[in-house]
Amino acid sequence: MWNEKKLNDLLTSPSERLTDDVKKIEGDIIVIGAGGKMGPTLCLLIKNAVNKAGTNSKVTAVSRFTDTFSVNLLKENGVDMICADLLEPGVLEKLPDAPNVIYMSGRKFGTNSQEYLTWAMNVWLPSRVAERYKNSRITVFSTGNVYPQMPVISGGAAEETPVNPVGEYAMSCVGRERMFEYSARTFGTKIAIYRLNYAIDLRYGVLFDIAEKVNTDIPVSLKMPLFNCIWQGDANEIAVRSLLYAASDVFYINVSGPETISVAATAEKFAKLLNKEVLFCDEPSNISGISNTGKMAELFGYPSVSLETMIKWQAEWIMSGGRSLGKPTHFEEKKGDY
Repeated sequence: MWNEKKLNDLLTSPSERLTDDVKKIEGDIIVIGAGGKMGPTLCLLIKNAVNKAGTNSKVTAVSRFTDTFSVNLLKENGVDMICADLLEPGVLEKLPDAPNVIYMSGRKFGTNSQEYLTWAMNVWLPSRVAERYKNSRITVFSTGNVYPQMPVISGGAAEETPVNPVGEYAMSCVGRERMFEYSARTFGTKIAIYRLNYAIDLRYGVLFDIAEKVNTDIPVSLKMPLFNCIWQGDANEIAVRSLLYAASDVFYINVSGPETISVAATAEKFAKLLNKEVLFCDEPSNISGISNTGKMAELFGYPSVSLETMIKWQAEWIMSGGRSLGKPTHFEEKKGDY
């Protein structure tokens, strides 16, 4: 029913709207921090879009590359790779120049025991990257965690909502944004801040977390009663297309699906698809970490994969014995402890 090749092909096949925008993006593209959950398929998506568009842009992926599956995916498809620890002295200076940068490096889990390392990855390193590539256009991956948790009837935080991070991880993400904003204000660097809420890849994500709990008879927490999510292929396309909107007065964009999704209702759907009984725990709150994505829909169009399709695919993936990345989202966390 599902396998890794089918999933990767689906995630890395560029749409016509991406291909059209890639034709407008002049010059090479370097993806910094490309070895994480989204980076490998993002790089291959760009490579495929460049080939489809018929441009000569070079795509370079930079990371420590500790995951064998990611390395093989990129190697087999001809994506140029640079293996580097970005915190090592002198490494940034050796990276190739590029007029277009997608910055993905960051640290979330493990913050509570090594806060200094999270701040180094999320604030100190961005300040150096912003200076190194001050003459480039940069899409900066950020998170909806920078916003306050919003009333469930609010429709979610919009780009104009003042940031109010909960916990050190979220605070450090605001710090990352501020470093790139400093570069924009000081050097005129063109910056797009990309605030993502939950990409869905089937091997990980909030839908995987809920479905796995239902499938293994683990209670699903209702502490965070609502969430947003978006198909990873759509999320990656928007990251690339955002380069065209990068500006020295800083372009902010919330990225997720258009729905404000009920955790309880989603768990019930998985229970039906997986032929299981669903268990719940914790009382629902009247606030949740949700984002308003109206601006995204206006500029980039609605995602190509619907919520109902993602739920169906996720159930099929689990029933097929599909691989897990072993990286739970901890979507139910309300105090910012990671």
